Amino acid sequence: MPHSPQSDIDNYLTVLAVERQLSAHTINAYRRDITKLIEFCNDKSLFLWQGLTNHVVRQFAAWLHMQNMSAVSIKRILSAGRGLSKYLIQQGQLKSNPFEDVRAPKTAKRLPKTLSVDQVTALVELDVADPLSYRDKAILELFYSSGLRLAELCNIDLNDLNLADGMVRVTGKGNKTRDLPVGKMADQAIRNWLIQRNLLAIKDYEALFISKRGTRISPRTIQQRVKYWAAKQGIDIPVSPHMLRHSFASHLLESSGELRAVQELLGHANISTTQIYTHLDFQHLAEVYDDAHPRAKNKPGT
Repeated sequence: MPHSPQSDIDNYLTVLAVERQLSAHTINAYRRDITKLIEFCNDKSLFLWQGLTNHVVRQFAAWLHMQNMSAVSIKRILSAGRGLSKYLIQQGQLKSNPFEDVRAPKTAKRLPKTLSVDQVTALVELDVADPLSYRDKAILELFYSSGLRLAELCNIDLNDLNLADGMVRVTGKGNKTRDLPVGKMADQAIRNWLIQRNLLAIKDYEALFISKRGTRISPRTIQQRVKYWAAKQGIDIPVSPHMLRHSFASHLLESSGELRAVQELLGHANISTTQIYTHLDFQHLAEVYDDAHPRAKNKPGT
């Protein structure tokens, strides 16, 4: 007995959440994108899923363009529809994927914005006078030291730190963990923060970075603090945590030329086209890191 389109969609999203371990935020994004397809089909009085053909999907792509959606958004929505169609084929609801060979409009590739080494130095060398400024310095140093995503830094627990070996373990996209080097400057900033951390009324004992209320610091707070310190340190462009991650990658790549190692450090997981990354062990990554990062230079023996 055929399922209703909505139940098919709900089942597909459940598969994404369980099997691919996608976050609730990503699942909601998939749901919004697929809703665009449903809106279009309802507008055209098309019966799902039998009425979904390659010709219809091309009309759908044109309709999205007429809604003044960016090429990036159209590409993402078509990708969501392509994944849903693959699932429907597995379930016997479709015989072929109507999204095949349908492409979004091309967009000009934009290079990620980065800070210069001098700008990063000005940003992280802030004057510390209280526990929260010690915390913020450690956050800034660690962002640039290890190229972390915002969510990765927020979720670091004390048990994830191994300062004796100059390492931190983070959990990235797809719930995948990776071990990253912690540079000398970040190491010292974190040690200083840990002393100051004990002066706060701690409520979340596991979290490395906590708020003034003692709870795990939120992504929004970190974004605000990065922006605040950038302005205070005289950097006249908007600075975000992701800009520090881009700066980490850019500066390390410029110094080392080790593209594969940098991508491994960043946690990019496009294994289908870059399977050689799986053969790079941590020792090699640490050597590249120690030799190239402007503020890394780990202690001897790490």
